[in-house]
Amino acid sequence: MPQIHYLPDDRAIEIDDDDIILEASLRAGIPHTHACGGSARCSTCRVLIVEGLEFCSPRNSAEDDLANKLRLDPEIRLACQTQVAGGKVILRRLAIDSEDLETFNDEIAGNLISAPVGQEKKIAILFADIRGFTAFAESLLPYDVIYILNRYFQKMGYAINRNGGMINNYMGDGFMALFGLENSEKAAEQAVRAGVEMLEELDKLNPYFETLYHHRLRIGIGIHCGLAVVGNLGEKKNQTVTAIGDAVNFASRIEAANKQVGTTLLISAETYDEVKDLAIVNQCVSVKIPGKSGEYPLYEVVGMPPLPVEIEETSEVDKSSFLQGFVKKLMSLLAAARNWIRKIFGS
Repeated sequence: MPQIHYLPDDRAIEIDDDDIILEASLRAGIPHTHACGGSARCSTCRVLIVEGLEFCSPRNSAEDDLANKLRLDPEIRLACQTQVAGGKVILRRLAIDSEDLETFNDEIAGNLISAPVGQEKKIAILFADIRGFTAFAESLLPYDVIYILNRYFQKMGYAINRNGGMINNYMGDGFMALFGLENSEKAAEQAVRAGVEMLEELDKLNPYFETLYHHRLRIGIGIHCGLAVVGNLGEKKNQTVTAIGDAVNFASRIEAANKQVGTTLLISAETYDEVKDLAIVNQCVSVKIPGKSGEYPLYEVVGMPPLPVEIEETSEVDKSSFLQGFVKKLMSLLAAARNWIRKIFGS
């Protein structure tokens, strides 16, 4: 006989095959919110299927319409439309009190974007920080501090967005960026490419800062690829996607390790395993990480080859521009390789 185990109630009930979840809840006296009366016109009866999704009926058209509107993950189901047959289902009621109910009503009214339930995902996390910025900022007017940071963040954001990432958290003159939120397959490569391009963007930006402020910015970048809990955090009308977990803390520690070993861009061994056929690595260093025992191998990345470009039918002028750009990228790659060889074998 099918069974439903409810969280956070920690109650289990037996049901008949093809019973609708909401009807089973109400029969058992479980306080299951259903503001529209169970007609799929609200989402207050929604549940998270923790285990046993395979025993739940597919979404019908009414549930599918609402799920598409609210961008609900497959594990989020409407209890008023979902039947259970053939096994045990563990679920969590998501509307527990009046604040939950208010949030769900705001989503239906279009006042909020549906916030994803926290999910554990494999992603790449990049941390970046400007070296010695606090001391430098003390000599500047407040306007100039904000101006420099905004100009810097804008250029770094370009590099990150071009490579499929997003900056999700600013911390003074530092920030955290996430890659692979939608598809983790190339998250590590995207993050490392972004890190290399960030350094290229900074090289272009520094002459401008040097002219205005007689100062060049130096940054440290740390990248780690691993499992993290991803979800929306914050006050309900001002939420942002973020990631939490050991992988995030490790990425932050890797960024800080640049100071110990005098490098600029370090990646973890897990990240290196995914980009070792592409990344141009100068050295591997063993570093003690605060809060962890033992030493960890970190790899200094000094370059990445350009992405392949699909050539479409273009005019002669466009072809010429493409070839010029390709040659420029190739020369940059050769220059990076020469620098790498000089560092290892001497000039």
